[in-house]
Formats: sequence, structure tokens, C-alpha cells
Amino acid sequence: MPFTLYPAIDLKAGQVVRLKRGDMAQATIYGDPATQARAFDESGFEWLHVVDLDGAFAGRPANAEAVAAILAATTRPVQLGGGIRDMATVEAWLARGIARVILGSAAVKDPDFARAACRAFPGKVAVGIDAREGMVATEGWAEVSSVSALDLALAFEDAGAAAIIHTDIERDGMLGGVNVEATAELARRLATPVIASGGVAGVADIAALKATGSVAGTIIGRALYDGRLTPDEALAASR
Repeated sequence: MPFTLYPAIDLKAGQVVRLKRGDMAQATIYGDPATQARAFDESGFEWLHVVDLDGAFAGRPANAEAVAAILAATTRPVQLGGGIRDMATVEAWLARGIARVILGSAAVKDPDFARAACRAFPGKVAVGIDAREGMVATEGWAEVSSVSALDLALAFEDAGAAAIIHTDIERDGMLGGVNVEATAELARRLATPVIASGGVAGVADIAALKATGSVAGTIIGRALYDGRLTPDEALAASR
């Protein structure tokens, strides 16, 4: 199967940031969203992964201007998560040119809505499953639920989700290596494509995920921003 890389643009107060383990107090600022989107586009990445961090905590979109600037700056499809909790918001983002919306907290707290969105917009809704020790976390990772990542993913198998985005919170932004085993095991249990997120530190992580043969792609954040991984190296490893 093709293996797709998704360079991440996380938004906080209109700027590109990277967090450690989802902690808003540990944010490193990297500048202008449109400039970053254009750079990723020109580097040859096929998709962009954008997260409205403020929106994830607020439960509603909070960085609409920055997202609009990203859409204007790139020709690549953009997937967007953060604060998307109702059908009107899904419809609004898709109408503005977002290629795929990501439902995270809503998938746990309002699964009927999330499943309805997947069915209403086939191929345009992904389910973000953020897990700590195998259990799903919500509200910008501030709360841990009693639902396992696998059980939540299985609940969407027949809904037509475009993908499951599996994030290991303990590894996110830490450059400690991706949780290949947990992500590959999830992917093997599902027909829905699984995208890995959290902890990619270099070429070896991309190669290990691709080698599983079951994981469909991975999101890359801090390693690109810190220069530990160049776009050319990342893309070469993915091929």
C-alpha cells in the first residue's frame, strides 16, 4: 500500500507551534502558518496535517484565519482537526476547502454524530484516536476515558471513515520514537486505513512504520521543525 507523510502544522493563537505531550504550557513557536504551508508544499509533501489546538480545548474553531491562510498558500489537500464537534462545523470546513476533517473528542463523546458525519461525507472524515496507555484521551488530551483505542476504532469500521489517526500521547513531541507495535497492531485489526502520529524522530521511524505493511502513513512534527529530519530524507524513506 502507498505510505503517505503528513507534515504537521499545529496552530495556537494564529501561530505555528509544537507542544510536548500535548501540554499547551510547553509550546515552541515556529512562526507563520502560510509560510510553513508553502514550504511543505514546495518540499513535495502530498498532504498537510493541521490542528487547531485552541479549538481542541475550546470545543469550537479558534484559528479560522490561520487555516484560511494555509489553504490560500498551498495546492495540497489539507486535513484539519481541533474543535470540530457538530455537523455544521464539518460542513463549513469542507465548504471552505478542507479536504478531510478529523473528529477526535466528538468520536468518543458523541459517536452518533461522528458516525453520521463519516456517512454523510465518505472519504472526507477521519477519526482521531489519541491514546494514553491504550485508553482514549479527549478534550485536548486533558481527560482520559474508559474506552480503549481498539474498541473506539472498531466502532467506526462500518461508518466509512477515511482513516483512523492513532496518536500515542506519551510520545507526541518528544522525539523518542514512534509506537510502531501499537499502531501496527491496530492497523492489522482494522479495514480502515491507520495513520500513525506521535514520536517520529527520524528516518528509522518512517522506515519501521512503512515496513509493517499495514500502517498507511504517519504525521511528522517536531523532527522536521528541529531539523533532525529533512523533507527530502523523510520523503525518500516513505518511498
